[in-house]
Amino acid sequence: MSAFDLPWLVADIGGTNARFGLVTSLGARPSNVAVLAGAAYATLPEAVDAYLAKHADGVRPGAVCLAVAGPIDGDRYRLTNSPWAGSVRDLDVPYARLLNDFEALAVSLPHLEGDDLVHLGGPGLCHGVKAVLGPGTGLGVGGLVPAEHGWTPIPGEGGHVMVPVVERREFEIVRVLQSQGLPHVVAEHVLSGPGLVRLHRALAQVNGVAAPELTASDIVSRLDDPLCAETVEVFCGMLGGFAGNVALTLGARGGVYLGGGVLPRIVERVRTSGFRTRFTANPDMTDYLSAIGTALIVAPQPALTGAAAWLSRRARRELVG
Repeated sequence: MSAFDLPWLVADIGGTNARFGLVTSLGARPSNVAVLAGAAYATLPEAVDAYLAKHADGVRPGAVCLAVAGPIDGDRYRLTNSPWAGSVRDLDVPYARLLNDFEALAVSLPHLEGDDLVHLGGPGLCHGVKAVLGPGTGLGVGGLVPAEHGWTPIPGEGGHVMVPVVERREFEIVRVLQSQGLPHVVAEHVLSGPGLVRLHRALAQVNGVAAPELTASDIVSRLDDPLCAETVEVFCGMLGGFAGNVALTLGARGGVYLGGGVLPRIVERVRTSGFRTRFTANPDMTDYLSAIGTALIVAPQPALTGAAAWLSRRARRELVG
């Protein structure tokens, strides 16, 4: 087997789950999609072998593109919220490429349309620099820049910037978190699945009420619980402020897209929250931000779509060259 022989393996490797799919023809979306629990496997190669054996009839791919939730150094990866680390060369595939997970999500953006997106305010999404961000096990950020022959993705670790706080309640939450052992509260500490849990606990202390220990899933599902509802509202507001900061940093006039594992479960609550108001609330750049469209990605496994698109583009270059 040589490089770029079909099928190809694509993957979205997060801190909790590893999502895999096969690309069986040039330009096709992934098929044979399966989600494996990361904790069930000691290493990424073990998870890959399990997927290929159980969900792909034991095929051997000619190329692989892995989107990983963590920093990349050449052929090496280290997940931020998982012990998995190593080299993509360990997979013994003719052609292997690593992308940051939100770099892959950025590559997917031109391929999303219609029901793949839920509009969250502002004008329609358009050509130009795009930003994508979203809470899951962590908080990812990426960008997409128009280039002469398509698009260039921009990876980053923007989720680790300092937390954006504006309202008095938010400053009180940060003080509580600092008193609990987080002297430097970064955005990911509150704008993520685990961050929802931290917000819920901190808000209970700020409000002077007792609160049960709840998971992120519990918090977003308890619609009639006042503290859970307040937690989600604070979460969405702070996310709006963070998204506005990302839009300004990248000059993302082509649109800001929200992804990750948390938001697709609370689409209507995001739409009716203070997200968009906080997104445009910068006193010096309100007009600039108001002219930027925002949308929530609800397409299944969009990072796999991005990884497949990256491989297709690379394969076409090899064929032309």
